[in-house]
Amino acid sequence: MKIMLISPSILNADYLNLERDIKQLEIAGADSIHVDIMDGKFVKNITWGPPTVAAMKQITSLPIDVHLMVCEPELNIEDYIRQDVSSIFIHPESTIFLRKNLLAIKEAGLKSGVALKLETPTDQIIYCLELVDVVLLLSCDEGFGGGSFQNFVIDKVSALKTMRTQYGLNYKIMMDGGINLETGKLSKNAGADILVAGSYILNADKKIAIENLKNL
Repeated sequence: MKIMLISPSILNADYLNLERDIKQLEIAGADSIHVDIMDGKFVKNITWGPPTVAAMKQITSLPIDVHLMVCEPELNIEDYIRQDVSSIFIHPESTIFLRKNLLAIKEAGLKSGVALKLETPTDQIIYCLELVDVVLLLSCDEGFGGGSFQNFVIDKVSALKTMRTQYGLNYKIMMDGGINLETGKLSKNAGADILVAGSYILNADKKIAIENLKNL
C-alpha cells in the first residue's frame, strides 16, 4: 500500500509556541515542515523570513520546505539556500525567470518545486517540468490557513500524472489546502504523493492525525 508523505504546514501554529509545535510535529512522525513565506503583495498575508527559518533549523532535524508566496522570488532564493533548507517552491505567476530560478535551486543541491495557484493551468509549467522535483498544487484559496478544498484541483493531479508519464519524468505531486481524511483520500486516489495539512493536524492529536493521513 502506498504510504503518503505528510508535510504539516505551520501557518496556523501557535506563533508564541512555535518551537513547541514544531518539536511535537517531529515526534508525531511528520516527514517535513512546510513553511509558507508571504510578502503581503503576492498574497495579502505576511508571515516569516530567513531569520525565522534559520531559527527553525536549530530546533528540528526535519527537512524544511520553503514555499515562496512572494513577488520576484529571485530576490529571496539565495537567502533560503544559505539556510540549507530541503526544498524551495516558487510560483510561475510571481516571476518572469521561472527556469532560471529553478536552476539556481537545483544547482545549490536543493529540491526544486513549482507551485500553482487554483486558477493556474498545468500547461503553464510544461517547459520547465524537467527541472522540477515536486509540483505543489494549491487546493484552496491562498494566503491563509483553514480554507476549503476545491474539488476541481483533482483534474490537475490527473493532468500532471499524464505529463509525468508522457515526458518520462519522476517529479512528485503535492496537495496543499483544505486537507483532511476525506480530501486527503481523494488526493491520494488521484495520484498525489505528498499532503500538506495544517488545521487538520494542529487542531487535533498530532500523532493520530499524521498517522491517519499517512495510511489513507
